[in-house]
Amino acid sequence: MSKRDYYEVLGISQDASKQDIKKAYRKLARKYHPDVSEEEGAQEKFKEVKEAYETLSDDQKRSQYDQFGHEGPGMGQGGFGGAEDFGGFSDIFDMFFGGGGGRRRDPNAPRRGNDLQYTMTLEFEEAIFGKSTDVEIPREEECDTCDGSGAKPGTSPETCPHCQGAGQINQEQNTPFGRVVNRRVCHHCQGSGKIVKEKCATCGGNGRVTKTDSIHLDIPAGVDEGQQVRIPGKGEAGVNGGPAGDLYVVIQVKRHEFYERDGDHIFCEVPLTFAQAGLGDEIEVPTLHGKVMLKIPAGTQTGKTFRLKGKGSPNVHGRGHGDQHVKIRVVTPKNLTDRQKELLREFNEISGNETAEEQHGNFFERMKRAFKGE
Repeated sequence: MSKRDYYEVLGISQDASKQDIKKAYRKLARKYHPDVSEEEGAQEKFKEVKEAYETLSDDQKRSQYDQFGHEGPGMGQGGFGGAEDFGGFSDIFDMFFGGGGGRRRDPNAPRRGNDLQYTMTLEFEEAIFGKSTDVEIPREEECDTCDGSGAKPGTSPETCPHCQGAGQINQEQNTPFGRVVNRRVCHHCQGSGKIVKEKCATCGGNGRVTKTDSIHLDIPAGVDEGQQVRIPGKGEAGVNGGPAGDLYVVIQVKRHEFYERDGDHIFCEVPLTFAQAGLGDEIEVPTLHGKVMLKIPAGTQTGKTFRLKGKGSPNVHGRGHGDQHVKIRVVTPKNLTDRQKELLREFNEISGNETAEEQHGNFFERMKRAFKGE
């Protein structure tokens, strides 16, 4: 298949300037580059565009092409052709990989301050009901002496002569594949684009100082272990007039000797005597919201759980309360009196002639009678 005319490929006239050729190439390269284009046959079109550019951007090759077309000496042999040829292709690398042709970040543009993190340890009850307190937070702020410029009062920072205020320096290197442009932060101004010759005595030319700030915190009711409370604008001060960052308070909660928590629900374990479990009782159960009476039915087994609705933790987002779950643990008596031992022996004798299944079925009925002296 015969090759298309290079001028036609780039969509330019035969008297196009080098600038027009480069502009047309960059536009088509963006369109057909295999890494970004989803068009069918993009890879072949990209190769065709590149080949046309490599020829027409070189004065000698262009002259030969204009006289002899594709059959001229040196035509169609591929390759990049030299540093100047690769310069245009380098622009494509710049476009995709952040090289010298990309947009530069203004070192003096406003930037948001860094966020800060503070870990707060709460008592179990404080996490349930919330807490208001003041904490001391060290954070970087703008120096009041120099208003953040870093320069001694009465003086001003100067534009860095090495990067001309860009904050970055481009370093060019010729390689077998053409010219490669590396962009690095200017080490003379550390990327600020400015040089401070007479430094502020307060901040040492940094423009920022560390201060301890007292911040009021309102910890909402229902927070749990590992959750974060965001305090807007209480992080470090912004740079060049940018907004301050945020403060994130990370919650840690101490363990409780009686209660355990899972989400909004509270769990506890209540001991019952042998008699209470067998005969039934009404007992007083502590909750985080006060004491409540709980009716224990006769024959309650170890491990039985009762639910106290709404007696758990408030939801941190305001969606009601969890429940408290009370687990029963029947305690085996240790120090029995002689009379208690006698009654238990009598109970055991009454149960002795039955199978284990029958004993289990009638256990608590017999225990009732034994403790009542029937």
